[in-house]
This record gives sequence, C-alpha cells and structure tokens, in this order.
Amino acid sequence: MKYFELIFNISPCSQVSRDLLAALAGEAGCESFEETPEGLNAYVQQQLFNREVLDAAIADFPLEDTRINYSLREAEDKDWNEQWEQEGFEPIVIRGRRKVEGGKWKEEGGKWNEQTLIIHDGRHLPPELSSLHLPPSSFHSIEIDAHLAFGTGTHETTRMICTELLQMSLAGQRVLDCGCGTGILGICALKLGADSCVAYDIDEWSTDNTRHNAVINQVDRRMEALCGNATLLDSMSGTFHLVMANINRNILLNDMPRFVQKMQTGSTLILSGFYENDCALLQSKAQSLGLQFMHSRTDGPWACMVFRR
Repeated sequence: MKYFELIFNISPCSQVSRDLLAALAGEAGCESFEETPEGLNAYVQQQLFNREVLDAAIADFPLEDTRINYSLREAEDKDWNEQWEQEGFEPIVIRGRRKVEGGKWKEEGGKWNEQTLIIHDGRHLPPELSSLHLPPSSFHSIEIDAHLAFGTGTHETTRMICTELLQMSLAGQRVLDCGCGTGILGICALKLGADSCVAYDIDEWSTDNTRHNAVINQVDRRMEALCGNATLLDSMSGTFHLVMANINRNILLNDMPRFVQKMQTGSTLILSGFYENDCALLQSKAQSLGLQFMHSRTDGPWACMVFRR
C-alpha cells in the first residue's frame, strides 16, 4: 500500500492548532499523525488523498493569524501506525451521574449514584479501584484494542459523548453508532445497559476493529458492525432510541436527514466531531428536520450537541 507523507509547518504552533489540523487533514484522507516541533507530519494512502479538500480546509483554518504550509512526498513503505500500536494509551477515567427510570437522578445514602467509565488498552491496565475511591458496582471497564489514536477515548469529542452516555438511562434501548471507528461509543452504550447496537463505518478496517473490540468486551452478541456510509440506513429495518455520530461537520449536515428517519418520537441524537463555531449551523439543520435542541458542551475548541425528536 503506497502512502504520501505530508510535512506541515504551523506558525504559531500549539497543541490546539495541531489538533485542529489533524481533524481537517483526516477529512482529506490522512489516517496517521506524528507531532513535530514545527507542526505535524501526516500519512495518507495515495489513492485516498483529496488535496482539494485539504487546501480548502487550510485556507479556511478556524484559528486566525495561523499560517500553515506543507510539502508532500512519497512515503517509505511501512506501517505508519506501528508506534501507536506498540505504545497504546494510558487509561482514561470518565465520571458522570447516572439517571434512572423517570428521568430523575438516583440518590443512595445521601450521595448521588456516580458511574464511571474506565477505558484502557491491553498494555496499560486500569488503576486500582481503591485509588479511585469507587465501589465495584459503580464502574464499567472498557478495553479498546486500537491501531489508531482516534476512537480510544483520548480525543475530546469521544470523551464528551461518553459523558453524555453516563447521564442517560439506556436500559433496553436500541442504539445506532454512525462512523463507529473502534466501536467505543456503541460498546460504552451496551456496557451502560443498552439492549443492542448497530454500528457502521466507511472503512472496512474500522468495522473489523469494532467487531474485535465487541468480542473483547463480551458484547458481540448484541452488536452488529456494517461497512458503508449512511445510505445503509435506507434499507435498515426499525428505528433507534439513540443515534450517535462523531463525524466532521459536512458529513453530519449531509447525513442528518437519514439519522432522523431512523429515530422515533422521544429518540435522542448526540453529535460531535466539530468545532464550537459550527454549532449554530448544525443546530439550524437539526431544527429544520424537526429536532429539539436539548443542550451542548465544549472541550477546548471541540463541541458536542444533544437533540431530541
């Protein structure tokens, strides 16, 4: 498989500008990234690289007074994800208050019923519960064997959606995970009580990885992973109580009508994968489709929005 290597120079360079550029380069097909003192190196399959999309994104970069230049060359033929696969990621702890039937918070012994997701890989074991001061019944362990950084819980957009899931009553619900990546969001929903999950992604590797992670977390009998885009929904039977999509803004705008068609009255739609300044546009689109805006949250430049049908 032949790759291009893109060497980006960002001025001024910061972690925020690197993260934003990586997200935009991902829309142009880039799949692996390496931070440098000057900016970022990215790697993309030659047949998947969309230079027009990348150039347009850089021209409209959301940080003012930030200049980005890049050069392109044919990359050495090797596994660009090898370092990530070897290193993995440190365990991630996401806390939240859990709702029960009737939409009320549950209180036990004068304290809120705190629930916690501990996301980890097979190389870095989760911390001892005693160090987190958690009773065994209050945490859910999620193991993700990922070959790419996105979809492990390390990214702000993933963490925000997981936080939303912790605040929902998911018992018995049917869940749809759009652009599933590693399958982390669907797996978290199932661990938190959802009955079943259908996940899809345009990348065959992602759907294979989702199935693999479902087996690791012992939810494979309740999770179906499909390869394709949102047109899969046109022939999919039934509706969903919860639809999640952690994808870039333009795809969300294009696919939202199909999401809504698979929602029933009272269903929830959680969107992320975009920046805070995209919220108004996405909210307008959602409301034009009959969805009610519930609330939003931000983490750095990233945003997450929740709607109800």
